[in-house]
Amino acid sequence: MTRLLTTFAIAGALGLTVAAAQSPAEMEKHIAAAKVAAGKEHAGLFDRICSEARTVGQPRGGGAGAAGGGRRGGGPPPPPARETWHAEPAKVFDNMYYVGMTEFSSWAITTSQGIILIDAIYDYSVEDEVVGGLKKLGLNPADIKYVLISHGHLDHAGGAKYLQDKFGARILMSAADWDMLDQQNPTWKPKRDMVVTDGQKLTLGDTTLTMYITPGHTPGTVSSIVPVFDNGQRHIAAAWGGTAFNFGPDKARLQTYAASALRFRDIVTKAGADVLFANHTDFDGTKMKIPALAQRKPGSPHPYVIGADGVQRYVTVANECAQAAIAALP
Repeated sequence: MTRLLTTFAIAGALGLTVAAAQSPAEMEKHIAAAKVAAGKEHAGLFDRICSEARTVGQPRGGGAGAAGGGRRGGGPPPPPARETWHAEPAKVFDNMYYVGMTEFSSWAITTSQGIILIDAIYDYSVEDEVVGGLKKLGLNPADIKYVLISHGHLDHAGGAKYLQDKFGARILMSAADWDMLDQQNPTWKPKRDMVVTDGQKLTLGDTTLTMYITPGHTPGTVSSIVPVFDNGQRHIAAAWGGTAFNFGPDKARLQTYAASALRFRDIVTKAGADVLFANHTDFDGTKMKIPALAQRKPGSPHPYVIGADGVQRYVTVANECAQAAIAALP
């Protein structure tokens, strides 16, 4: 919590203001602003988190927060049937491949000296989707040099230990999320490895990613900026690292989330990001965009290239829904 409040204080010093708790009318104002920003393009994001904003102050069960931490003592439950989660891999850009599940994403960035993986999905699915997927795409999973974890929840970090043990991949996570996993001590926790700092660059061969600490969804969520290429044409891709309000009626944390979203919107604007990718397929439209890629004709628009305004509006939705949640609290 100290890290969260410190981040919020820094954000305030940078002029990133967030709403204090107001009223139902204030909540509806922010939801309306989020809906405008979302348009049809970001409806999945809007529907999920602005719905959460309306109910954030209400009692809840284990839900997303419990699932996010995931599988502490007592051993893991049996994995769900493969047909309920398996997705085929796909080439998305010249240097970017989808190797995730139907709902949870994993992205492989190829470079001249190996592969950077962004998120490692579940422990039960990583071998099938990431290892098997890379092989189907003609890539070698032994070339995975780094695994960047957007945040330390089971659905994104669960497979990191397998990749660390099997291939010697270096695991990157923020200090706050490493600490969170040490405290929870789940069975799937990887050995503590590289610590991401705010604004840090990760270079492998001819490719450099930039990582930013954007706390809120977890204490040390990491968002990233990645160069991608479409038939040789360079684009800048952005990933907002953690999305849902999975932590209940915690006003300070919601304020931190809102401040992080404002800051990351400024980052994507300065970077000129025109591509959006996410760690859940409902949020970036992957379920529709990958099939559209398979039908894409030469010279036609790329489904993931949504323009700078589209990327900025996505982060605006995250901020406005967070501010709506703040306004909903007493």
